[in-house]
Amino acid sequence: MDLGLHGKTALVTGASRGIGLAIAEALAEEGVRVAGVARNATPELEKIAATTISADLSTPAGATAAVDAALAELGGIDILINNVGGGDGDRLELGGVLDISDEQWRNLFDLNLFGVVATTRAALPSLVERRGAIVTVSSINSRVPAAGPVGYSEAKSALTSFGKRLSEEFGPQGVRVNTVSPGVVGTAIWRGPGHVGAKLAAANGVAQEQFLDAIPAQFGIASGRISEPGEVAALVTFLASEQAGNIMGADFVIDGGTVKTL
Repeated sequence: MDLGLHGKTALVTGASRGIGLAIAEALAEEGVRVAGVARNATPELEKIAATTISADLSTPAGATAAVDAALAELGGIDILINNVGGGDGDRLELGGVLDISDEQWRNLFDLNLFGVVATTRAALPSLVERRGAIVTVSSINSRVPAAGPVGYSEAKSALTSFGKRLSEEFGPQGVRVNTVSPGVVGTAIWRGPGHVGAKLAAANGVAQEQFLDAIPAQFGIASGRISEPGEVAALVTFLASEQAGNIMGADFVIDGGTVKTL
């Protein structure tokens, strides 16, 4: 299938590893010139990106500077992939609403919502001019707000809602906006040391590998396994392409059947 992406330009945030890197690689394979944004670029990203941009997207200034740099290098943005999100494992505390500091709430909203808003606002003039596409990576936590660290699910719910608003406002101007909501994905967030997977394993008193092996059964994943970054990247790439030309304002869940509600 020809996705019609060759020669397009894309800004991919959180592109140094995990889902973001997989998306950048998938787009580059389709002939897209990718500007990859991350706090610290990796050799893997530098290998496939037309340009790498170092920025802290949790601040409006960082988001605006990243878009300006991408525009200067690429000459315009056809595709915006809002992938940045999550949170620093060493700053993330587990507990209930009364246990978590205001600082964690702010940090999670700054990265998972407000940074995306600032990045999108800065990129929209070019996207409108080029009748481009936006794909935002949210999470199934937007649909199961009692799961995950306090503040994270709430930020993702707002992020998914933001995508719907964008689609309603800018769809008539030719900009397609969609959201992808993964469940558990085999990235460093779950498999690496010091991140959410390691902290949840410790909280349950089991080894991290044992905790990860038990996730499909504990989370009720119908496929019996977690997703991989490349699978999410394939969905995102399709939604950014001309083959998805009449898909607008949708939220696609990719979670192996974790979410049971309609």
